[in-house]
Amino acid sequence: MLAGVDRKGMAALSSGHLATDLSQGSLAALLPFLVTRFDLDYALAAALVLAATISSSVVQPIFGAVSDARGGYWLLPGGVGLAGIGMALACVMPSYWLVVLCVLVAGLGVAAYHPEGSKIASYVSGRRRASGMAFFSIGGNVGFALGPLLASTAILAWGLDGGLVLALPGLAVAALLVCTRAHLASFVPSAARRARTRTEPGQPRALALLLTVVALRSVAHMGLFTFVPLWEVARGNGEAHGTRLLSLFLLAGAAGTLVGGPLADRFGRRPVVRWSFVVAAPLVLVYILVPGVVGEAALVLSGAAVIGTFGVTLVMSQEYMPNRVGMASGLSIGFAIGLGGVAALVLGAVADVVGLEQALLATAAGPAIAFFLTYALPPARSRTHTRPVVAPA
Repeated sequence: MLAGVDRKGMAALSSGHLATDLSQGSLAALLPFLVTRFDLDYALAAALVLAATISSSVVQPIFGAVSDARGGYWLLPGGVGLAGIGMALACVMPSYWLVVLCVLVAGLGVAAYHPEGSKIASYVSGRRRASGMAFFSIGGNVGFALGPLLASTAILAWGLDGGLVLALPGLAVAALLVCTRAHLASFVPSAARRARTRTEPGQPRALALLLTVVALRSVAHMGLFTFVPLWEVARGNGEAHGTRLLSLFLLAGAAGTLVGGPLADRFGRRPVVRWSFVVAAPLVLVYILVPGVVGEAALVLSGAAVIGTFGVTLVMSQEYMPNRVGMASGLSIGFAIGLGGVAALVLGAVADVVGLEQALLATAAGPAIAFFLTYALPPARSRTHTRPVVAPA
């Protein structure tokens, strides 16, 4: 899978992605402990999630613009370190509003890392951009899954003070990224090549359509992530069963990411994205409508279909805007996916009014509509950075 991709550089970048998203993913496990400590209602608990979503998602295009204008390798160690420290301090703050502040700071670290990390990952990937970006994305998938496990284990062992260990992965990887700076810098295109790239025409309309597709995909991703445990409880299967199913859904998404990248390099970006939606919508419906093993297997497979094209669409966003790779990455990862989080809140209101089953059925509409929109996606005019020009040492 990684033929043509620099493994050392990609390993460092993927490790940073893992540590950054580990901090973000740990918030879900912290909420029950914070609710007990500060006697929070559901609205105040949800406000913590909203704070993390806004600061980690919506702000990403701003960091992407900074990366495009000036370069910003410092965003990598700084972002991953800030994400870990912010979430660790949230565990020990003496007041709720200080917890909110720390969560916002952690979210800013997450937002800082992703655009610059995605941009350099595209350089390191050489001609196998979709495969390389899939490996970069898998770090985030694994980190998001490990975050709750690390947080809950540490807090159950040592109380909320044990949450301070959440800073350690970020600080360790930040040190690694500082040490590998020279190696990663060798893949950055020369100043002349970057100047030529800035003159290449972008495809803003194509990018806007792609972001719509990503947001619709996120309706299924975030909707299932939010409501699967609740749906399993409603079916009488218990919270632990729902948590296991959700973990399998996420792990299948990680596996799908590793498969989706090489398939896109071989058969093309748009066909792979389109066929993932062909598979995803029916699988979601089977899970909701067919109880038992068949439905559960459909949910796991839907994880591979829904999440597996994350790296592919990230590459597409960069190819649509070769003159603004950092901003395109920030929009693809942050803003559009953040809209999926907003959609999850809307689906929650639907569940309150008409029922949880109807809200879950609505999640299948996202990939169904996205399927038709993929036919309007144009091919990229440029494949910039397929063979980066190495900067002088």
